[in-house]
Amino acid sequence: MIIPFASIIFGLTSALVWGAGDFFGGLGSRRASVLGVLLVAESSGLVLLIACAWLWREPLPALPEIASGVAAGIAGTLGLGALYVGLARSRASIVAPVSAVVGALLPAIYSALTVGLPEPLQQIGFILGIGAIILVSYSNQGVGEMRALGMAILAGVGFGAFFILIHQSGQDTTFFPLVFARGISIPLLLIAIFVLKPRMPSGTVLPIVIASGLFDVGGNVFFLLASQVGRLDVATILASLYPASTVILSRIILHERTTRLQQSGILVALAAIVLIAA
Repeated sequence: MIIPFASIIFGLTSALVWGAGDFFGGLGSRRASVLGVLLVAESSGLVLLIACAWLWREPLPALPEIASGVAAGIAGTLGLGALYVGLARSRASIVAPVSAVVGALLPAIYSALTVGLPEPLQQIGFILGIGAIILVSYSNQGVGEMRALGMAILAGVGFGAFFILIHQSGQDTTFFPLVFARGISIPLLLIAIFVLKPRMPSGTVLPIVIASGLFDVGGNVFFLLASQVGRLDVATILASLYPASTVILSRIILHERTTRLQQSGILVALAAIVLIAA
């Protein structure tokens, strides 16, 4: 089976943009509460999605698609919150790869059960892709970060459920499923903030958090496009390479060291992309 070239490009673009969003979200969560960061990020992303839906004159989806979008929003918010908590407590070496691998495996299993397994070369590419996710985010600080493992697994389950549900809701439209996904997350966050009264992002942190929300929306859109024109499992594996972008930005901005294993992971990721596109 030949994977459409557009699906490869959209999936890889999603990984690059999502990784940037997670970097800025984690950075903002070190300086403000996770709930505050999520509220600002989700709100800024919702405004952009509504504007895009209006500009592209998308029709409203049917009720089943709306319900899937709402469920995807709940799962994605829980996943993103767990990821930000993990990133705020420790470096990315445990949180990013574990969440990405768990999030990638669930849609792969779902696709295998619903549409069958991909070609053997692509299956090898999936295995290499999962290995690349682990390698590219690994650092020597892993032992002290095991306490973040639970948050990483929870984040991965939330992301995997989001991938499946948003794919189901976005068969005919692109922006409105994400509008409903974001629309449900904001009231939930407002309730949590009213009860817990966390510290909201200050003026200096606000641009970082807004950037996180905009990058996250971009990653969502490109992932949905990739899953629409190709297989869900292919789109998910490619998009789940986002830790590479997170680690590269950490290297450039925070001056975190890039290990040889991480460099090897980038090479393995390139080999995986070639096999998946074979």
